Amino acid sequence: MHKKIIIALCGVVYFISFVIQAQVVEDFKPSTVNQLGKLYPQVNSEGIVRVRIDAPHAHKVQLDIGGIKYDLRKDSNGTWIGESAPQDEGFHYYQLNIDGASVPDPGTIYFYGAGRWGSGIEIPAHDQEIYALKDVPHGMVSEVMYFSKITQAWRRCYVYTPPGYEENQNIRYPVLYLQHGSFEDESGWSRQGKANLILDNLIAENKAVPMIIVMDNGYAFKPQEPQVVTNPTRPAMVFEDVMIQEIIPMIDKRFRTIADREHRAIAGLSMGANQTMRIIMNNLNVFSAYGGFSGTSNYPSSDEIDPATFLDGKFSSGKEVNQKIKVFFLSLGTKEPNPFLGSVGAFRKMLEKQGIKYTFYESPGTAHEWQTWRRSLYQFAQLIFKK
Repeated sequence: MHKKIIIALCGVVYFISFVIQAQVVEDFKPSTVNQLGKLYPQVNSEGIVRVRIDAPHAHKVQLDIGGIKYDLRKDSNGTWIGESAPQDEGFHYYQLNIDGASVPDPGTIYFYGAGRWGSGIEIPAHDQEIYALKDVPHGMVSEVMYFSKITQAWRRCYVYTPPGYEENQNIRYPVLYLQHGSFEDESGWSRQGKANLILDNLIAENKAVPMIIVMDNGYAFKPQEPQVVTNPTRPAMVFEDVMIQEIIPMIDKRFRTIADREHRAIAGLSMGANQTMRIIMNNLNVFSAYGGFSGTSNYPSSDEIDPATFLDGKFSSGKEVNQKIKVFFLSLGTKEPNPFLGSVGAFRKMLEKQGIKYTFYESPGTAHEWQTWRRSLYQFAQLIFKK
């Protein structure tokens, strides 16, 4: 009797799977971040991802995306193919799992995220025009190498200079220092985030002031410390020192910046929001604007924040914060999980209690992901450096 029940349940599961497959809309197109000439992965109008890989000797292959693994089907030629459930619009990391080993999909361009180089896919978004490649003047993203005396290591940052920077040598520009999230690096904002295209389009529409954007690596360690991070606020992380003592002076020397606090802003996503909040509150003489995308600082989301002790009392005087910070911007996706939802909510209550002015933006239908942060940059960039 027990075997009959198992057989019946297996039949039900197979039937449901067959029905789901039969209902998939067959209008799949190759992802926009596929390698040249690769037809897979593909995305359809429902946001379903379809992957395909040749693995004739494999016993089990899965698509791992959005924290869920989907079994693929094997044909007589040893080719595996299968689909995900509909995904939220925007960019997503994913992997293929072949007999228990997670590997990148050979069909995609690789991106650094989740602490490794792996696959990514774009689910077409209703507002993808904000970062689309258009026939407008484009800026340049430069790779800048520099030696850090603090970390005793070579480091790299990417620097966006706006359209016209090379032509007119008499113009100087404000600077936005823009940080990535945990287990990502300095390439994130220009590759996954499309920061340069967002600014190109905003500048072309006269919605943002032409600016320089500096995107550095938030992981910085003392020479004697292990080069591994579990807590981005632990003492071994010396990124604040690197930012204030090395990056900013270097950028002011190598680029035509307006080198004063009124023309410097700092922002970051998730871990980067945490880092940049600490940096600006410890250096209000250096920056005049802050953007925290999906994060503020590390504290239990259930706690009420005491401004007298939080960040060494930096928010105890709401009047002083209002005088120093011209733009205080926070954002979240409407589908963000805790602790981000709770911690940002608690932080907002503290700001309101202190009478601190801020702008809050919610990204509709997105979670802790790049579409939230693309939209956040789009909103934030329109607010800063305005006269």
